[in-house]
Amino acid sequence: MTTWITTCDTCKNEGWSEGDMAQTDGESLATLIEAAATGLSGVKTRRVSCLMGCKNSCNVAIQGHGKLCYTLGEFAPTPEAASAIVAYALAHSTSETGQVPYREWPQEIKGHFVTRHPPLPDDA
Repeated sequence: MTTWITTCDTCKNEGWSEGDMAQTDGESLATLIEAAATGLSGVKTRRVSCLMGCKNSCNVAIQGHGKLCYTLGEFAPTPEAASAIVAYALAHSTSETGQVPYREWPQEIKGHFVTRHPPLPDDA
């Protein structure tokens, strides 16, 4: 089943305005995530303008139909962070419930979880 990585493309980490400001930190992270997920079965990416987690930027949501959903934040837009987010999403996609055992979490995402949401109930 497909797991979606939704990346906030408007996120700006503290100090962003002192840089070149060519793109937001969220845009940079989204580009890296998209590249890391290219060609993977079970993982898709999309961008959204504002996940409303500004205190925790850069933010991503990991979602799959009928599965637990997670919001993660406080990432730097680095290839290591993007690879870890994609690796976690891949594990989420193969999990029946969306829960991934802690021992399988990539080190680079530990400490970045902000929220966990139960799946929406199926309409009868």
